[in-house]
Amino acid sequence: MDSTRVTEHPTSFDRPLTGADPTDPRGALTRTPVEPRASGSALPAQGRAGETPPTAGTDSPGAFEHAQPGAEQAAEPDTHRPRPAAEGVPVQPGGVPSGPAAPAGPDRRAVPEPERRTVPEPERRTGQPTAPGQPTPMRRDGDRLRFVGAATRRIARGMDLDEIVMGLCRATVPTFADAILVYLREPLPVGDERPTGPLVLRLRRTDRIPAERDTEGGFIPAAQPEPSELEAVGSELCEVRPGSALAEVLRGVRPVFTDTPAASAALPELLGDGREFAVPDGRRAILAPLRGRRRVIGAALFLRGPERVAFEADDLLVAAQLATHSALGIDKAVLYGREAYIADELQRTMLPENLPRCTGVRLASRYLPAAETARVGGDWYDAIPLPGSRVALVVGDVMGHSMTSAAIMGQLRTTAQTLAGLDLPPQEVLHHLDEQAQRLGTDRMATCLYAVYDPVSHRITVANAGHPPPVLLHLGGHAEVLRVPAGAPIGVGGVDFEAVELDAPAGATLLLYTDGLVESRLRDVWTGIEQLRERLAATAQLTGPDHPPPLEALCDEVLDMLGPGDRDDDIALLAARFDGIAPSDVAYWFLEPEDAAPGQARRLARRALARWGMEDLTDAVELLVSEVVTNAVRYASRPVTLRLLRTDVLRCEVGDDVPQLPRLRQARATDEGGRGLYLVNRLARRWGATRLSTGKVVWFELNRG
Repeated sequence: MDSTRVTEHPTSFDRPLTGADPTDPRGALTRTPVEPRASGSALPAQGRAGETPPTAGTDSPGAFEHAQPGAEQAAEPDTHRPRPAAEGVPVQPGGVPSGPAAPAGPDRRAVPEPERRTVPEPERRTGQPTAPGQPTPMRRDGDRLRFVGAATRRIARGMDLDEIVMGLCRATVPTFADAILVYLREPLPVGDERPTGPLVLRLRRTDRIPAERDTEGGFIPAAQPEPSELEAVGSELCEVRPGSALAEVLRGVRPVFTDTPAASAALPELLGDGREFAVPDGRRAILAPLRGRRRVIGAALFLRGPERVAFEADDLLVAAQLATHSALGIDKAVLYGREAYIADELQRTMLPENLPRCTGVRLASRYLPAAETARVGGDWYDAIPLPGSRVALVVGDVMGHSMTSAAIMGQLRTTAQTLAGLDLPPQEVLHHLDEQAQRLGTDRMATCLYAVYDPVSHRITVANAGHPPPVLLHLGGHAEVLRVPAGAPIGVGGVDFEAVELDAPAGATLLLYTDGLVESRLRDVWTGIEQLRERLAATAQLTGPDHPPPLEALCDEVLDMLGPGDRDDDIALLAARFDGIAPSDVAYWFLEPEDAAPGQARRLARRALARWGMEDLTDAVELLVSEVVTNAVRYASRPVTLRLLRTDVLRCEVGDDVPQLPRLRQARATDEGGRGLYLVNRLARRWGATRLSTGKVVWFELNRG
């Protein structure tokens, strides 16, 4: 072999000789300068696997082609070898000088150290020196791929709009750019919605290298020598006019350098007049449109300072990847936000906005979804006022946590309200709910507990359809699980429901709940019910035997019993404190349907008011009672009932056996009647009429003086 010819061998080490020509394919792989060597010293050659490297001083022609620090320098630390940067992207130092290259053969002389130095990669590419410690561009396709992979993973971790935009900014600065401005459409279109009005971009977020690293201030106009926030570069709002340069750039979808004519004309429109001078000259800015699935939803502006190497053509591909992943993530985040909003609105409208104020009972409620990401479910609760100052307490649970479950829950709740308005017995209400569930589908299953509380008789009637039993907390602190027939779930069909009547003493608290409160993967339902009973008893001991715990605080204490792994299902909670109505505050009469009944009703009402010390309401009560009783006896065939209740208000109830409800109408001048309800509407605090299975009840309320 000719001694003047150098034979190349494949090697896995990609570090070429110091000072290699940048056009040399091997020199393009340069990562760090080779450690300087003394003049005339030889480096051990790197051999293939299983071969013994040549010793120092060998005259092999290929000894210096693959030279690297070997075993003879193992004791010396390699102080010039940088550590790999985070996210898999190496941070290259700029401008680290190197010693002279080793001679190519024994007859060649070493070049003196002051005459040769290793030119840093950024300087070899651009001819501009790079200050030490400044970020340098990625010099290999592998670096770009690793950066894009790490950046897209960071962007994909975001769930909502802010997290995705922040992920884009944090992944970009400072590895890819020194600063970034992200503009998004205002408002953002959702799904297939067709935007209306002009295209308006709003500056959503900016990010930049911290001030201590941004020594040049490359993003601040020359008129502002002091560093300021990056928001000074761009305006808050930008309206994209049809046919403008910015509209054309956004329509093109692909990222462009801002030194192109189209992008240069678009910058003033995007940043605001006069602010485009804050963008560095040359290829140090990339404008990338953000395009979702169907339309452009924004733009991102990547900036590099004058002290840093300019962008290259391959960086446009990196910007395109970042813009595409960010835009698709934003599109999905907006869709997710809309779905979450719809779910919240659906669940909110399905549940009662406010609990009614019923006579003789106080109410409190709680609802917790199974998870924050799925805020819909099939659990519901309700409190429905009934004739005779009674109240129906309902709690139910449709199987599942989807929008379908919530929709079925809404239909069952509406059906229960309608049936309660007919004053049907609790077992009949559950029977009709079972029929309704079967009409909705064969797999529509639900559990429900329906209870009716009568504050006058201090009794409660309960019917159950496969629901967990209620817990009654007595005034003395004793908590008991009520024994009610379990029954079959709603939707099974062909089963009968049974109702039981129990005592409801004054001061006691009835707790209705769904199985999500007492059942989870860590405990069965009966263990949870026993823990709930113990928790209620312990809470009642804190306030003493004569004072029941406040309802709102009691609900919070009940929910505090849930552990970290106890939230597997939705939770609906309804608490009712029984105050009742004392017998001394109730007056009840039967009147025969005859012409003398109105006068008799006036006398009975006047005596009751005198006994209660409410003579100031006598005139108004006599007038209204006379009008309502007159209308009842005109059409009734059975005795008419008259009842007065003294609570925080005075309530009067008149019942008859006629199912037709009266309605308010404007009487003509020639009409002899039709003005009774007009007087009731003007003088009473509230009034209404409720249809019963045996007729109807017309009632009105007056404020106590």
